[in-house]
Amino acid sequence: MTVRAVRVHRHRAALLRPFVTAARRTEAVDYVVAEVELDGGAVGQGSAADAVAVTGQSAASITAALDGPGRRALTGASGTIAELSARISAALPQATSAAAALEVALHDAWARGHDAPLAALLGGSIAGAMENDMTISLEDPPAMAARARQARAAGTRILKVKLGRDIDEDRRRLHAVLEAAPDVRLRLDANQGWSPAEAIRIIGGLEAEDLPLDLVEQPVPAADVAGLAQVRAAVGVPIMADEAVWSREDALRLIDAGAADLLNIKLAKSGGIRPALAIADAAAEAGLTCMVGAMMEPRISITAAAHLAFSHRAITLIDLDPPAWFASPAPAGGYTEDGGMLRLLGGPGLGLDRLDAQVDPATHAPARHDPARHDPVPSDPPPEHPAP
Repeated sequence: MTVRAVRVHRHRAALLRPFVTAARRTEAVDYVVAEVELDGGAVGQGSAADAVAVTGQSAASITAALDGPGRRALTGASGTIAELSARISAALPQATSAAAALEVALHDAWARGHDAPLAALLGGSIAGAMENDMTISLEDPPAMAARARQARAAGTRILKVKLGRDIDEDRRRLHAVLEAAPDVRLRLDANQGWSPAEAIRIIGGLEAEDLPLDLVEQPVPAADVAGLAQVRAAVGVPIMADEAVWSREDALRLIDAGAADLLNIKLAKSGGIRPALAIADAAAEAGLTCMVGAMMEPRISITAAAHLAFSHRAITLIDLDPPAWFASPAPAGGYTEDGGMLRLLGGPGLGLDRLDAQVDPATHAPARHDPARHDPVPSDPPPEHPAP
């Protein structure tokens, strides 16, 4: 297949309520949409959110990467889907969010050209459902209890709880959540907040309280693989690596060190569908389980992540609740969720309606970027995420 054109446009979407972690507070999301048009006329879309605190990539740098090296690498290029995906990875080795947006758009167009759901072309199935969680962001205990009560009333049985740096306050938060929703399971996200010794002490204490813990996510800094292995060996609750795994090489490093029970795969970290599948392959070979997660990203990104989750046997968990936070559901389609169970709707590609380049889905005002205009970009974008 041959790529006829690459287009880029930006959007901004308000959240229904602030999303708060120990690292940041988000009230609206700026994001970039990449469009790929193939010679046969099929058009696919992918997206990437401004998430500087996590990926080091802003909407401006994502736009620059897509308008510059991304567009140059793909426009007019011919090859198989794997070959074109490799061109994107080579052109954007550090700008993983931008690479993911472009690579997902390419896969969406490819699958639309075959008139088939992406998950099916990747060897999976759109049948069945996967159980999603709901994130309870970092607030005071009564507010978190109210959010937990609302989520449970909507049918959600798994709550992901963001933790801060004050373990006593965190315990009050957790108990408030469980008092409000006593039959839920908990996934705890420490966001690299503890030293190995602190993590062992804190997790051990929570285990002693017999809390319904499914896992603890990235308790220590991403670079401290040995420390993560130390924590895993000392506690009973499964330990999941998140910020520590961006690539297949990272996955192999964690596996060799015995540092994690689970790996959290995010398209914005891996740089797209094919690099994400390579991580899942590594996990499967080692007998590990994977989760497909996301940051505060729009529906296009989340639908792509859902197709990834339905495509690989090693992926058994999902953390794909961000669209529930968005004030606008645009674009329509892709998947549905009821009672915490996520199902793909089918249809070609991602199964989504096309998001109009000229209209902001939240305000119906003109989008912030003209896809016909090429912004000047540096010829060699600087690294935008920390080295493993």
